[in-house]
Amino acid sequence: MTPASRISRLFDALRPADAKALIGYLTAGDPSLQQTPSLVAALARGGVDLVELGVPFSDPIADGPVIQRASERALKAGASLRGVLEVARQIRRASEIPLLLFTYLNPVLRYGLEALARDAAAAGVDGLLLTDLSVEEARGYVEVMRAHHLDTVFLAAPTSPERRLRLVAQYSSGFVYLVSRTGVTGERASLAASAAELAAAMRRVTDLPLAVGFGISRPEQVAEAGRLADGVVVGSAFVRLIERGGDALETDLETLAHQLKSGFKPSRDRQGARP
Repeated sequence: MTPASRISRLFDALRPADAKALIGYLTAGDPSLQQTPSLVAALARGGVDLVELGVPFSDPIADGPVIQRASERALKAGASLRGVLEVARQIRRASEIPLLLFTYLNPVLRYGLEALARDAAAAGVDGLLLTDLSVEEARGYVEVMRAHHLDTVFLAAPTSPERRLRLVAQYSSGFVYLVSRTGVTGERASLAASAAELAAAMRRVTDLPLAVGFGISRPEQVAEAGRLADGVVVGSAFVRLIERGGDALETDLETLAHQLKSGFKPSRDRQGARP
């Protein structure tokens, strides 16, 4: 029997208390590969339960301007997919936090599917999310990743028809990533109304945990998304802090993570929290 991944164990541990996972994204290599493990540690101290390690890519199609700039900085600093795997290996030496590699198809194909699956598993990565891999063409990729006990997370969008949602459910493991709105990543003033409809549609076709992302940057948005799903993904808000930099960067990341995590608590416990 295949052992449960860290991602599955996380959601299994949260479920009995109806607790939710805070999932944090950062672009590995921004501002440097050497600093990324300490930034992940700061997120974990602040309450992030799972980290998406973004692999910088020169031609992203799903990322908004904040994350695009982060990819540009990371690439200029020499980041690569192989370097990100080394970052994962360093993180794993000190932490059991689940790690999801967030990337595009081009770097994966250049690396090689079998080689990446082998090296990612050896580095302590728990799963992959390829933002531009069509789920209709994912069978071979999924088979290779599963052979190395890696979760395969797929995106479901408000525009996805039921047939595609069923394929997403079939090929996903760990959790399903719900894109709360059409368009690219980035902070928004409110959660899109389409998120609730998408969550309900996905619940009808899978028992996997659901995580809502895109546009979430404040505790009240975390609270709203947490009522729809089992996890909430925050990316641009963290990446913007990294872009700003400063001597207190790790403390700032930890503080923001703590404030966002407070969104899962009753409103009376969140008084005074500011992102």
